[in-house]
Amino acid sequence: MPGHLLTVEEYAALDGTGFTELVEGRVVTSPGSGRRHDVAVCLLAAQLERQLPPGLAFVVRNEVDLRLAPHGEPGFARRPDVLIVTRAALTRGDGLFRADEVVVVAEVVAADSRRTDYQVKHDEYADAGIPHYWIVDVREAVSLVACQGYRDAPAVSGTFVAEVPFPVRIDLDALVP
Repeated sequence: MPGHLLTVEEYAALDGTGFTELVEGRVVTSPGSGRRHDVAVCLLAAQLERQLPPGLAFVVRNEVDLRLAPHGEPGFARRPDVLIVTRAALTRGDGLFRADEVVVVAEVVAADSRRTDYQVKHDEYADAGIPHYWIVDVREAVSLVACQGYRDAPAVSGTFVAEVPFPVRIDLDALVP
């Protein structure tokens, strides 16, 4: 690792950094997620895939340049559990996804990432202009908090239903075996 704070471009050039993120120029290791978390991510993606409109696509655990710092300064790149992006972003094919290409970020809360998911990433995604952030908590009763315009709706359990940014119905109980 370089001995200085990294720009997003320097971070992206590291290629193969594993499960890391860039926070104010510092490379940080993403917390271990565990089997329950990983299964929930896959099952959420499977439910979304069947419901996405033609102009959108999902990707799992890909990096997003949040563009929270001017070009050439220490930056921010996150690796959300699930991203819903424009199809144009997929065809661009170079570099990290850009925040303006992201429609929804979904994070499945891991035991050691609660504060980060509910507070830190919440604020970063809002500052980056990502319009929708879904926080899926798989502890005990599975729930989803939808943050639209970064006004948090109450947690939903059972079935999450929304019309914006596209019609979607997610069986939250089906996210855990």
